[in-house]
Amino acid sequence: MANFARSFNRQLNELRPITLEVGVNRYAEGSCLASFGHTKVLCTATVERNVPPFLKGKGQGWLTAEYSLLPRSTDVRVKRERDKVGGRTAEIQRLIGRGLRAAINFRLTGEQTIILDCDVLQADGGTRTASITGAYVALAIAIGRLRKSGELQADPLIDAVAAVSVGICNGQHVLDLDYKEDSTSEVDMNIVMTGDGKFVEVQGTAESKAFSSEDLTKLTDLASKGITKLLDFQRTAIQQGLKMV
Repeated sequence: MANFARSFNRQLNELRPITLEVGVNRYAEGSCLASFGHTKVLCTATVERNVPPFLKGKGQGWLTAEYSLLPRSTDVRVKRERDKVGGRTAEIQRLIGRGLRAAINFRLTGEQTIILDCDVLQADGGTRTASITGAYVALAIAIGRLRKSGELQADPLIDAVAAVSVGICNGQHVLDLDYKEDSTSEVDMNIVMTGDGKFVEVQGTAESKAFSSEDLTKLTDLASKGITKLLDFQRTAIQQGLKMV
């Protein structure tokens, strides 16, 4: 039992209410509105028939990601990053890209680039983990569309990818932090995993005091259980999305 109040009256090991709504953009090859509680991220997948210069003529594809906080996604207006992205945005974009590239065998995509756009409509903590989880759904639907059209002969998806935050709040190990918890936590961690339980990335920071190897094990175990549930949400959403293709 939590010794402090959590949003949505959750226990320590509970996710926020999760929804992965597909088909929300009629033009994108794949789309998903990922909601983790009050955090809402619109994820779209775009397929372009070209690759970066370093991959020209190599017969393989690429995946990249862009991330943005929309102006009123927070309690005060966020300025648009018009000329160049800030350090935080760049770091999150790289995280999303690394996470989703772990899901694809690019030798099977041909010379195409998949661009994943993750636009935060409303932020209440965990925007990067919601982005990765929703972007994988958009990606899988886009791949399904390419296979249905005959542009891809084999499925390039290696495994699913999902992400969740964990941390230590008031001395307790908690799953899926909202903004209030994230901003006051002693430890904050974002974990990206594949469907077969392997780690893609572990980002962990001691915000107020160092944590032990035992804490690390407890947090990764907690994240693994949360990601198992997110994978179920993804499978259901992808099945729905592929019916629309």
